[in-house]
Amino acid sequence: MSDSSASPASTPPHISPDPAPQAPAALDLPALRRRIAAVLIVSQILGGLGVATGIALAAVLAQQVSGSEAYSGLAPTASVAGTAVLSMPLAALMSSRGRRPGLTLAYVIGAAGAGLVVLGAVTKSFPLLLLGMAGFGAGSSANLQARFAAADLAPAEKRGRAISAVVWATTIGAVLGPNIAAPAGRSVSGLGIPAAAGPFVWAAAVFLLAGAFVALLLRPDPLLTARALAPGDAQASEKRSLRAGLTAIAASPGARLALVTISGAHTAMVAIMVMTPVDLGHHGADIELIGLVISGHIAGMYAFSPAMGWLCDRVGRFSVISLSIALLSCAALLAGTAGPSHTRTAAGLFLLGLGWSAGLVAGSALLTDSVPQAARAAAQGLSDLTMNTAAGIGGATAGLVVAHASYAWLNAVGAALLLPVAALLLLTLPQLTPGGGPPGEARGRTPSPAPPTAPTAPAPPSADD
Repeated sequence: MSDSSASPASTPPHISPDPAPQAPAALDLPALRRRIAAVLIVSQILGGLGVATGIALAAVLAQQVSGSEAYSGLAPTASVAGTAVLSMPLAALMSSRGRRPGLTLAYVIGAAGAGLVVLGAVTKSFPLLLLGMAGFGAGSSANLQARFAAADLAPAEKRGRAISAVVWATTIGAVLGPNIAAPAGRSVSGLGIPAAAGPFVWAAAVFLLAGAFVALLLRPDPLLTARALAPGDAQASEKRSLRAGLTAIAASPGARLALVTISGAHTAMVAIMVMTPVDLGHHGADIELIGLVISGHIAGMYAFSPAMGWLCDRVGRFSVISLSIALLSCAALLAGTAGPSHTRTAAGLFLLGLGWSAGLVAGSALLTDSVPQAARAAAQGLSDLTMNTAAGIGGATAGLVVAHASYAWLNAVGAALLLPVAALLLLTLPQLTPGGGPPGEARGRTPSPAPPTAPTAPAPPSADD
């Protein structure tokens, strides 16, 4: 049962089409899952490295090109905006042709964006630099979508761990990236390229490497293969439209909770995180200490994601969403009341990253559980669009809150963003308890029998389908 939308006629010429997915009986699913996971983890390391290397000096480069410190924050903001805007077209491509073309194109766009940033730096064109940063955001889009690709073939009871493994891989790139920014800057000396633009030269090369790696090795396509294993109803192309994705989310209580969880956790994290270095500086912290606090925050975001995935699969999605709310609330309390205590701020930022990890992993697993197979790619793209748009607004307004109120008030606002998540969780639980649905739904997932032709195939969509 091959996906007709993956035919050679509908595949971009620079990306060769996947062969028709094998019949379920001919697949060694455990081996295929391991191989797909390995490819995604390596590409995630490369993609995370590219993003972290470029973004490390983005604000500095923007200040140099614009000549004003007031515009320095627009560069990372443009990257976030690009990630949000590109989420839907990339999701549409994946929905119609599979993960491999979508992820490959995302990395190619990210590399092109990095090239425009370098060109803007050389020509002193600030608008061109911002346009390049928007394209650079496609690299982040690829990294986000990779977590869903890991879930395509994972059985329902292991989806949390599959997603968390890919999220964890980002740790390597996120840690290495800022540390190679300086050597990247020195590498372009004598070429007429500003040192602050050097990291984007390296980022472009890394993105191209990640794209080539995915294009060559992500075969067979996990999304197309998952559809081939799904019941015949999941093959209908009309159910893969973006409208179908929105309809699927609107129709499923679990999917609505997942969307609000991912967006709320991401927005609260971004809003508090972006202003923490400023608050630390106001209380006498030097650059080294600020870097240490942010490193601890990044460790909380990524390094412990496997534990969150394990908890998702063992105790359920809803329990980990509750944990996310608790961790993020504690983080806001600690950071917002820290004052001159740098240790307390560091603890708050670590918990902020940990709470984000719990919300992202649990929300992503629940979203995948809760929508039909045919509509998943579109629903996942809508999720990333929503989370990045909300976070962009949150990051842009965080400075205003601090300027007109205080950092403590910003943390209070961040905690308040979790109230809708908690309220929806309480409203959703009665609909998915044993009295209102299958017992598995009370734990945040819906066990279902595998298709009769594939005893080891992934579980089909949940009862919300």
